Amino acid sequence: MSDGSDGAGDGPSADEPTRRDYLKRGAVVGGGLLAGCAGGPATPTDAASDGDTATATEAPTEREPAATGTTTATGGGSYSVTMAPVGEVTFDAVPETWLPYCGEYADMGVALGRGDGMAGIGGADRYYTYVYDELPGVSVDTEPLEQYPTVQTREAFYELDSDVHFYDPGMLINWFDWDRSDVEEVAENVAPFVGNLIFRRSDAWHDYRYYSLYEAFEKVAAVFRERERFETMKSLHDEFLARIQARLPPAGERPNVMLTFEGTDEPETFSPYRLTDKGTSKKQWRDLGVGDALAGTGIENLSTENRGELDYENLLSVDPDVLLVRGHERKSAAEFRDTVLAYMEDHPVGSRLTAVQNGRVYRGGYLHQGPIHNLFLTERAAKQLFPDEFGDVTGDRELFDRQRVADIVNGEI
Repeated sequence: MSDGSDGAGDGPSADEPTRRDYLKRGAVVGGGLLAGCAGGPATPTDAASDGDTATATEAPTEREPAATGTTTATGGGSYSVTMAPVGEVTFDAVPETWLPYCGEYADMGVALGRGDGMAGIGGADRYYTYVYDELPGVSVDTEPLEQYPTVQTREAFYELDSDVHFYDPGMLINWFDWDRSDVEEVAENVAPFVGNLIFRRSDAWHDYRYYSLYEAFEKVAAVFRERERFETMKSLHDEFLARIQARLPPAGERPNVMLTFEGTDEPETFSPYRLTDKGTSKKQWRDLGVGDALAGTGIENLSTENRGELDYENLLSVDPDVLLVRGHERKSAAEFRDTVLAYMEDHPVGSRLTAVQNGRVYRGGYLHQGPIHNLFLTERAAKQLFPDEFGDVTGDRELFDRQRVADIVNGEI
């Protein structure tokens, strides 16, 4: 990927207004720009990209306005969207091109019928587009993602020149060594930021409001002025989840689950996650009401600070009913069983695990899931945990209406 310009000198001259001038004209930031975003750098990798915090607080009960319409002096309609940590951002036109950091925000844009405007992505390796193959008439142009798969520098933001950035600026500051002045410069000279790191709740620097998946999705819908699509997708999600939950066995009859990360086909050690984290990456497990096999063990959650790993003897001391292993999302269920599970079945210690003996070792799901991803991951999780009720995970049984999802994406609401 080309580095593009150095940023500050690019763009139209003062007497050459463009569509972007109208897009970002009047953009304002609510009190305390990027409050709480300063902190030490950390490296976001798949092996340390989720976490648990016992002190994480729920989002405030009061609701921010999703979008507030106003009228400009010229008679055109402007509107505002408020989301922590940036605050209020005002748009004079609906963004056409946009840039997400990772899979959750990319998937939100696709769900709202805006996939054609995605200009690149901050982490293409954590965005799974194959799910769209199951939705009739839905696809994503992967060329921009292949050309710009890791947009993380000021130069790349200038080069892409998007209309809005779905990034948490705190992440740029704490993970990629940006300064606050860098964020402000890009917001002023390129386009505003609207985003919040939602997939985990373990970063000390994230001391501002968190959002649930659908709270964040609502903000993205407000940016694109796609309220009807959002509400229709939320209704579909709520109805689907209610149907699943109505068929779950009593809590005492559900399996206890251990969620780990290990990206190799021949795993020897495992990094532990805790299901008590309220980040969106564990939404399906919370919604299915499963128990955390690590509860009461004193084993800490994988995080940027905690790099501890467990060997097979450690796993055997916990001996979960179900073992979930992240890092294999480009494998099918059958491929995972033929590689990772097969290796564990032949391992002298691993083969003694109850989950291995019962064939209940599965892929652990995405770190970055949006609303469409979540439908597929919840369906998969229901099959993994309750195959007698929902069907085998390697089978073709569908638990939600693919065509209805496709209709929403395509605007047939």
